[in-house]
Amino acid sequence: MAFTRATGKHRAPSRLTRCGAKAVGIATLATTGVIGSMASPALAADTETPAAAETGLSQVIAIEGALADRIDAQADAQQRQADVAAAAKAKAKAEAEAKAKAEAKRKADAKAKARAAARAMEAREAEARAARSAERARLGTFQLPVAGSYVSTGYKTGGSLWSSGSHSGVDFHAVSGSSVVAVGAGTVVEAGWGGAYGNNIVLRMTDGTYTQYGHLSSIGVSVGQSVGQGQRIGLSGSTGNSTGPHLHFEARTTPSYGSDMDPLAYLRAHGVTV
Repeated sequence: MAFTRATGKHRAPSRLTRCGAKAVGIATLATTGVIGSMASPALAADTETPAAAETGLSQVIAIEGALADRIDAQADAQQRQADVAAAAKAKAKAEAEAKAKAEAKRKADAKAKARAAARAMEAREAEARAARSAERARLGTFQLPVAGSYVSTGYKTGGSLWSSGSHSGVDFHAVSGSSVVAVGAGTVVEAGWGGAYGNNIVLRMTDGTYTQYGHLSSIGVSVGQSVGQGQRIGLSGSTGNSTGPHLHFEARTTPSYGSDMDPLAYLRAHGVTV
């Protein structure tokens, strides 16, 4: 006799399926009481097989449950690691951003401080320049030794009145007792009797030149004293080789007689109109 079967692929049930079927059958028999009503040894022996099958199914279920738990545990661990890594990355990013902001602020503060220091230095330099300019103006601008006076005898005027044969300075008109002032700032290098000059004063000016004031009736300064422009240094008179009250004024390159230069040109060079 020939046997035929339907075409197609056939495969035996899996172990888990077989065990599950056996477990269901056993449970059904137990419910109907068939197993309990059969007392033959053969049936008793047969009841051991479902118990073994049930044990195998439990083991499979237990294994698969343990495997699932392990997979879940691994997934949880991986998630925790990912969360920790993400948190660490976020923290590192936040710290880097905070550090970058702090560095940017430090640089900005340093630049602002440098700009403020530069502005302060520029202000100090400008102030110093202004002070120097004012001082130069003060020192560089002279005035007449006798206010409102005029020249009564010019420079290099000839005559027997002068031992050199000519006038070594200029005479400014001044009545006796008129105030005589320093034409500019300087230091007293001579104050006392000067022979033919009578009572005289010699100043070393701030530019290194010298000025002399002669025939004074009185002297109001002493050697080594610093005087300012316009400060009274004595009173006019007619002491020494003089024909009447006046002020003899000289401009010199040294404190000594014989180093004279044109006193009017000297005064004009220092801003005095005379």
